[in-house]
Amino acid sequence: MTRLRTLVSATSLWRDRRFVRCWTGVAVSQIGDRISELALPLIAVGVLDASAAQVAWLTALVWAPNLFAVFLGAWVDRRRGKRRLMVAADLIRAGVLLTVPVAWLWDGLTLAHLYAVALLTGCAGVLFNCAWPTFFAHLVPRSSYIDANSKLSAARSASLVAGPALGGGLVQALTAPVAVVADALSFLASAMLLAPAAVDEPVAEKTPLWRGVKEGLALVVRHPVLRASLGCATTLNFFTFVSSSGLVVVYADRILELSPGVIGLALGIGASGSLVGALIAPWLSRRIGVGRGIAIGAVLFPAPFAVAALADGPAWARAGILGGAYFLVGLGVMLFDVNLNSLQAAVIPDAVRSRVAGAYSTVNYGVRPLGAFAGGVLAEAVGLRATLVTAAVGGVLSLLWLLPSPIPGIRSLDLVSDDCLDVPRDHLSALRDQT
Repeated sequence: MTRLRTLVSATSLWRDRRFVRCWTGVAVSQIGDRISELALPLIAVGVLDASAAQVAWLTALVWAPNLFAVFLGAWVDRRRGKRRLMVAADLIRAGVLLTVPVAWLWDGLTLAHLYAVALLTGCAGVLFNCAWPTFFAHLVPRSSYIDANSKLSAARSASLVAGPALGGGLVQALTAPVAVVADALSFLASAMLLAPAAVDEPVAEKTPLWRGVKEGLALVVRHPVLRASLGCATTLNFFTFVSSSGLVVVYADRILELSPGVIGLALGIGASGSLVGALIAPWLSRRIGVGRGIAIGAVLFPAPFAVAALADGPAWARAGILGGAYFLVGLGVMLFDVNLNSLQAAVIPDAVRSRVAGAYSTVNYGVRPLGAFAGGVLAEAVGLRATLVTAAVGGVLSLLWLLPSPIPGIRSLDLVSDDCLDVPRDHLSALRDQT
């Protein structure tokens, strides 16, 4: 009987037309993102003759709006119709991206234009991500949070496997500026799929913006689950960006002396690990519990960087160790993300979902450039192998945030209750009354 209930739960979301529409929209836009991640730097380098530093600025501008996500999240919480905000964000990204091939065709494309595109698409992405948690919490039932996040993460993982190859083919066949059209069309498709997917969203309260920011931050700090998960995720983000993909490519090229094709294959194996992790996360959470799944992911995500640092021997062995390490990294990322995202959806009150998402984005994504900068300094000071080991050890220490918290003891989302809160009950009741 238990197996039957599990089977029904695992397949029911594919019978939910609203979820299928949203999943399809996310999957399509994720593939489009992979195309732009390749095409925009290639436009900067190949069309505009940009330097490495200028390309780095292009990447930084995509992430920069996350530094203000805590304010945007508070603003989103005050708005009704989170779905409409998500559709608007998709349409903004589509429109902005379409200006690239138009400007190129009219010989008007400049580096400043690309910078503006990166900044505006980054802002729209933050808007979408702040509105998503409230929409998601009402899109699927609480009992299906892990299953839904698994399916959404699997779509993202699949895009990491197939997207670069597809993007490379489009750039080769159509040129990089025209290939950006594919990403713009993916956002249009996402908007069209999301638009009819109405959910019963909570009524928004017209609280002052600064009060909303303060309440969201206060809840994150005083909530033992949110506080521990933010500390853990931030530590992981910092140290895994110490061993950023660019640094790993340099390590594989200069230290392991692998060819570009072999490096790409090894990193592609890592993307397949994330797909496997997304698919097995629900099964593992049922076997050992949601909290332990998060803890295992927090260790398995960074630890393999130390394995990669030990790669030696003939070329096939060096490539195999690097690919195997990245497979485990991808596996750990998804075990951590799927379970943690589901737990957060279960414990965050409706009235503050967007502002909490904004606070997380500000801290999590804001620390990434710092980690990348620290990795560059370490690589110059102690070498690439020692830098990878440092990233692994520092990342594993993120587990120290989880151990004293309630997270490792949480087996099922159905068992999560207000007992894991240490915020005043009158404050919690006020937040729930707003929903």
